[in-house]
Amino acid sequence: TRGVGQSIISFELAFANHQRKAADMIPLVFGNVNEDLVIKKVGGSPELRGHLEDMGFVVGSVISIVNRMGENVIVNVKDTRIAISREMAQKIMV
Repeated sequence: TRGVGQSIISFELAFANHQRKAADMIPLVFGNVNEDLVIKKVGGSPELRGHLEDMGFVVGSVISIVNRMGENVIVNVKDTRIAISREMAQKIMV
């Protein structure tokens, strides 16, 4: 059996690993223009996630920000340029 000390260390390592993974993701809205970005997570309501998936925003896809125009972000997804709102772009983690 594991002692209390080993359990605490295991928990701390798991928590640190979780923190590192979370820090490796940023919302799409903060990505750099013309940089290849890999989608790591898509958040929001089930309806929004489904809508974004239908447009090609799926985990593992490589996308890039083409430009920012006002409150919209123009994104290249599978050789197609798509304008999404800043609010939607905040739900896509890269």
